[in-house]
Amino acid sequence: MTQSIVDAAALSAALAGPGRLWTAISRVPSTGSTNADLAAAARSGAPSGSVLVAEHQSAGRGRFARRWEAPPGTSVAISLLLRPDAVAAERWLWLPLITGVAVAEALGTLGVRAEVKWPNDVLVEGRKLCGILSERVGDAAVIGIGINTSLDAAQLPVPTATSLRLEGCEASATQVVAEVLAAFEPGYRRWASSADLTRWYGERCATVGRDVRVLESETSAVQGNAIGVDGFGRLRVRTPTGERTFAAGDVMHLR
Repeated sequence: MTQSIVDAAALSAALAGPGRLWTAISRVPSTGSTNADLAAAARSGAPSGSVLVAEHQSAGRGRFARRWEAPPGTSVAISLLLRPDAVAAERWLWLPLITGVAVAEALGTLGVRAEVKWPNDVLVEGRKLCGILSERVGDAAVIGIGINTSLDAAQLPVPTATSLRLEGCEASATQVVAEVLAAFEPGYRRWASSADLTRWYGERCATVGRDVRVLESETSAVQGNAIGVDGFGRLRVRTPTGERTFAAGDVMHLR
């Protein structure tokens, strides 16, 4: 069973410090939303590289202002505060994408074969294991990562979800967070250097090459074949009426 208590001191000793991306890693057992907490910290001048981890959120949020909550001790919420220097605003759309790749790579080191679904989900055999929410707060980016750790089948919010426990992963929550933070750093530095990420991401994203349905809003959807991402991280979809690009939207992989 995945252990739920995160050792922030161990994480800080291993991952934070001079020359590293992470400057401060803190942990709370429960909060309303780690993203909301770090957004408030960003407005108060918290430094880039601040990380907040919680083992329970009572007011987690997803797209379209959806509420999300898991029973205490069955998930881990990680929020990252970053202040990118001189990165064009248009490139900020990449942040949830590179985060998804980092989570998938981190889970791979723990023995869980995961895949990235554009723009902000990580799946295992089509079942959602992790959701990502990126927000801009002034000159800061706050990126929230929610990973199902020890949910059992009866606790799943929907049948299309899964957890590390259900996938046979025995890693502690501290190990999970450590692997995610370690995997995020190289991708983030690649992004901050203005490198072309289109091929790098396309090779790692399970959405590319799939027939998809993109929900633009609660009432509008477009169907077609996902052929890649453009230089801004937008999804390129070939539809019966021509190519469309999407900067955001819920995506359904079609069979």
